[in-house]
Amino acid sequence: MLRHLRVTNFAILSDVTIELADGLCVLTGETGAGKSLIVEAVNLLRGGRASADIPRAGASEAVVEAIFELPDDLRARVRGVLTAAGLPTSVGSACDGAATADPDGPAEVVVRRIIQRGGRSRTYVNGALTTATRLAELGAWLVDLSGQHQHQGLVDPGRHREILDAFAGEPAAVEAMRTAWEALATIDGQIRELGGDERARAERADYLRYQLDELDSARLEPGEDERLDGERARLAAASELEAGARGAVEALYGDDGAVDRLSAAARELDKLARIDAALAPSLRQIHEARVLAEDAAGELRHYADRIEGDPERLAWVDDRLELIRRLCRKHGGRLDEIIDRAGELRAELDGLDNRDARLEELTAARDAARTRAEQAAAALTQSRTRAAARLVREVARALGELGMAAARLEVAIARRELGATGADEVELLLQANKGEELRPLAKVASGGELSRIMLALKLALRKADEVATYVFDEVDSGIGGATAHAVGALIGAVSDQRQVLCVTHLPQIAAQADAHYHVEKVEVGGRTETIVRKLTGAARKDELARMLGGAATARAKAHAAELLDAASKRTRAHA
Repeated sequence: MLRHLRVTNFAILSDVTIELADGLCVLTGETGAGKSLIVEAVNLLRGGRASADIPRAGASEAVVEAIFELPDDLRARVRGVLTAAGLPTSVGSACDGAATADPDGPAEVVVRRIIQRGGRSRTYVNGALTTATRLAELGAWLVDLSGQHQHQGLVDPGRHREILDAFAGEPAAVEAMRTAWEALATIDGQIRELGGDERARAERADYLRYQLDELDSARLEPGEDERLDGERARLAAASELEAGARGAVEALYGDDGAVDRLSAAARELDKLARIDAALAPSLRQIHEARVLAEDAAGELRHYADRIEGDPERLAWVDDRLELIRRLCRKHGGRLDEIIDRAGELRAELDGLDNRDARLEELTAARDAARTRAEQAAAALTQSRTRAAARLVREVARALGELGMAAARLEVAIARRELGATGADEVELLLQANKGEELRPLAKVASGGELSRIMLALKLALRKADEVATYVFDEVDSGIGGATAHAVGALIGAVSDQRQVLCVTHLPQIAAQADAHYHVEKVEVGGRTETIVRKLTGAARKDELARMLGGAATARAKAHAAELLDAASKRTRAHA
């Protein structure tokens, strides 16, 4: 719902702020006071085009800004639109990057448009710069505008199927269709993955077999390349390793080697330790060192005796390493990755070899899924057909109350290719006058008559049409008397479910308001400005009296009191 509206430097609207209430909000005032300018400002907030001459004389730019409070049933929808457009879902997240909004969707949306002289504009949603096109996508869910010269929202045939489904009130049928279609689409995708002609599949299978034969014949083992690198290094340095090991044995066990020196040291300390026991630990360490040296010499002697050059083994290791490196280059990866790749190739080949059986299985599954999808579509068509008949009856009843019994709404349900939303194309058609042909809503000439037709349609759809705020601009044009009372009652009924902002010259409609705003043109400092005041009590009664007779006479005030009393007794259906 439109909670806060501020308009600055917008033609004669120098600085106007309106805090709007729930239910029916009416704007009244003399012709030319600026009521339609307020509607035009609201239209800009839903992505409407900006005129080059909007900024007030002497101002470089006009600014329109609003806070929309979202009803619970619209939050998830708006969150999806904001996310798809890359816009923040809360005002704070535009600055700090953190989405602090309710997980079910934002509670509020802040919109701001700056219109520069010449027609250029800047658009902001929740503080983030965006385009008018993006705003229009969002605005379609925030405001629906019907006026003398423009109609939005319900005239868009792209929304008619969704609106009819919401009116039908059978979400399980819509969800069943979506689920059935997703299952069918999944199977179709699996079949496509098996696609291609037989020749292409045979060539692919031959290629896979060749690759696998090469990898299988290599008998690759995980970590084999690292082990062979170590072995090659030892084989290539066999002579150097043997000579070094024998030299170390000689240093340990040769004449006057380390073992002999340690033995001599031990003998000297053994004598001295008998005199001073403090030398006993050192003596033990020398004995241990001599034993370790003897063990090391034995191991080195055994190593030197065992190692020998093997040119044939070295050549084999070199060939094996070259094979591993070539396969890694060819298949693009490390050895362990190449071994895994072989498993993937084998799985793909198995799939191709078993393609016919798999294809037969998927085809049977697809036939069953197609049948389920067609059944779901048929059920959805039946739901829409029932809803269409009910919608036509409800609109006809409302048109009769509006004195337009000759006008007729039809819901055209045409077959189309099966999809996620069923097999129906839905469009609302209208016969504005008897004898005329049915035409799409968007092609029916606009005017007060069409505004009342749209009112009848919105009354029927008030629970199904997910729009936060309806705007009616001079829906009362050319009517009076009983019809005026009927229009007022119907607008009041629409406002039971949605916030309604209505510009009117009829007291019968204004009396129905939950909040009444008076728009007045005044002169301030030699310049014309518009001011907007919320009327209550006596002031409201005086305004209704003015609308009734041009002057707030006692008789007019009494009549105004009667209208207010009758409106206060109106029973609104919230069901």
